[in-house]
Amino acid sequence: MSINDLFTDAARQLLGDQCTPAVVRAIEQGGSTSSLWAQLEQAGFPDALVTEADGGSGLGLDAIFGVFELCGEFSVPVPLAETMLIRGLLSHAGLDRPSGTTVFARGELLQNGTLQAGLVRMGRVADHVLVNLDGQWLLLPCASAQRTDSAFCLDASLVWMADAVAAAPRFNLNLPADASLRVLQACVVSALTSGALQAVFRRTLHYANERTQFGRPIGKFQAIQHQLAVMSEHVFAARMAAQVACSTAGVVPNALRVAVAKARTSEAALAVAELSHSIHGAIGFTAEYDLQLLTRRLHGWRQTAGSETYWHDQLGQVLVSQRSGLALDLIRETTDPLQEV
Repeated sequence: MSINDLFTDAARQLLGDQCTPAVVRAIEQGGSTSSLWAQLEQAGFPDALVTEADGGSGLGLDAIFGVFELCGEFSVPVPLAETMLIRGLLSHAGLDRPSGTTVFARGELLQNGTLQAGLVRMGRVADHVLVNLDGQWLLLPCASAQRTDSAFCLDASLVWMADAVAAAPRFNLNLPADASLRVLQACVVSALTSGALQAVFRRTLHYANERTQFGRPIGKFQAIQHQLAVMSEHVFAARMAAQVACSTAGVVPNALRVAVAKARTSEAALAVAELSHSIHGAIGFTAEYDLQLLTRRLHGWRQTAGSETYWHDQLGQVLVSQRSGLALDLIRETTDPLQEV
C-alpha cells in the first residue's frame, strides 16, 4: 500500500467518524467548527503539503488528491483542502503559516482604502483569507472584516477597513506566472467536485436499486438505467481530469491541466446533479435527505473560480493565440500525467 493510500484511508476513517451529515447540518446552522477542526489538526492533515523542515509531511498534490476528494465526498463544512494548499504554498515560499483555517478570495481595493471580497467560499467559517492584490498576496483575518452572509450558508461577503488592510502582511509566493489565484482555487474545487460527484452517483445508484415501483426496483427500468449510465460517464471522466490536474509531486498545479479539470468537473456537476434529482424525485430536495448536502455544493463549486464556459474559453485562447501545432498535441499534454507540459 502506498503512502497516498495510507493518507487517504486515514482521512476517510476520521471523516467518517467526525464529519457525519448531522455534524455538517449543525455547522451549516451556525454551530461551532472547533471540535471538527481540532480533530483534523491533531491528525496532521492541514500540514500535509508543508515541508518536512517546517514540521509538515512534505507531500505533493499527487499524494493528497484523495484527501481533497474526501472533503467533497463528506461535504466537509470547514475549508480543509484550501488550508492544506495555502499552508503548503506559504511553507515552500519560506513564510509563516497562520493558525486555523485559510481560504482563497478575490478582492477589490476601493478608493477609500477598504478591501472588498464579494464572495468568499467558506468565508463564514474561515479564520483567514488569502487575497491576491496588484501582484502581491495579503493575509487578512476574517475576525476583523464586516461580514454579509451569502446564498450558500457557509459563504460570505467580507469587507476590511483601510487600517486592517494597511496592517495586513504582504508577500510574494514566488509562483509561476500562470499560477494565478483562480488557477489555485480551481485546482482545489475540481478535486472537491470530483469527490462529491462520486458520492452523488453512489447514493443515486443505491436508491435506484432500493426504490420499487410497479413491483420492481426502478433501476431495472431502461430509462433509469440510461440516466445512470450518463451519470457514470460524467463522474469518472471528471475524476480522471481532476486527478491529472493534481499529478505533481509539488504544490503548484499546472495551469492548463487545471483548466481542463475545472471545465470537465463543472460540466459534470450540472449534469449529475440534474440527473440525480430526476431519479430521486421530490425526496432529493428535502432538507432531511442527505443528497442536497452534496448537490448544493456541486452547484456552488461549478461557479467557483469560473464555470466550464470560462475555462473552455481559456483553453481556446491558448490553442488559438499561444500555441502552434495540432490541437491533439495540446490534448496529449494536458491529459497525460507522465508527460511534461
